[in-house]
Amino acid sequence: MKKAIFLVFAAMILTAGVFGKGAGDQQKIVLRWGSVHAETTITTQMMRRIIQEVNTKTEGRVEIQGFPNSALGGSRDLVEGVQAGIMEMISEGPAQFASWIPMASIAEAPYIFRDISHMNKALNGPFGDKLNEEFLKKNVRLLGSFYYGTRQLSTTKTQIGSVKDMQGLKIRVPEVKAYVEMINSWGARPTPIPFGDLYMSLQTNVADGQENPLTTFDGQKFYEIQKYIILTDHIICPNMIFINEDTWQKIAPADQKIIQTAVANGIAWNDEEVKKSEEQLKRDLAAKGVTVISPDVESFRKVTGPWLVSKMEADWGKGTWEFIQNVK
Repeated sequence: MKKAIFLVFAAMILTAGVFGKGAGDQQKIVLRWGSVHAETTITTQMMRRIIQEVNTKTEGRVEIQGFPNSALGGSRDLVEGVQAGIMEMISEGPAQFASWIPMASIAEAPYIFRDISHMNKALNGPFGDKLNEEFLKKNVRLLGSFYYGTRQLSTTKTQIGSVKDMQGLKIRVPEVKAYVEMINSWGARPTPIPFGDLYMSLQTNVADGQENPLTTFDGQKFYEIQKYIILTDHIICPNMIFINEDTWQKIAPADQKIIQTAVANGIAWNDEEVKKSEEQLKRDLAAKGVTVISPDVESFRKVTGPWLVSKMEADWGKGTWEFIQNVK
């Protein structure tokens, strides 16, 4: 019993982050940063770089502890946890917040961004400011947006040259409204399948194709059963770094600045590494026998945007699509 009481008391001290380098009542702020990304990913390497910079430059006043690989829970656990203050920081896709902030899903909308530069200008600029206002209403602050990868189409048997070749194909998508409507706009048949069942579904032709970043295609070994990658570039995926707002307000302004600088440095490193990785993957996958096709992307873009606006504008807000498109 005494041992149990001691352990509980020790845990309370650790959570509170009490320390004293001659400071007496000074308190260390401990930030637990959760993500679903595996330890080996570029995203987690970015997390480690940011943590190292913050922990060093704040000289013990702030300590960030990283918990990748879903150690603190899945995506839903993370977004609910950071809002409630159960965890202090997370990195996640903005669409995961869509049930509380419907506008957030547009940041992962197909063909909303022209290229990676446009994504960065929008999400780290005027639209990002607008989005942050909505997050702050939910007690969450957006610290920065980073490039996660571009989602591409892949098929088992069908070569795709333009959107007209998509007619009737069964394409697996996550059970997300914008993804489903994207496939509908192409004339294909959206087929929501849990990610864990996707390999078998492709192998047994439950689905004719799927869409994911090349890193996912490679990591899940879809090249064993799918022979065509079609570079539709349909979703330029951002991920975002969030912090609980109540926690943020407890951090001294000078240390807030250190965190913001470290985040910006980490994001700049991440974006370049992901771009290099994707170019290498195209070569690696071709060497594994996959045919990499550059289709008529404009044919996809032309049908997707108007269709999505007609189906999603009520969630995104009138004029939001045009607002982002007009960011220069």
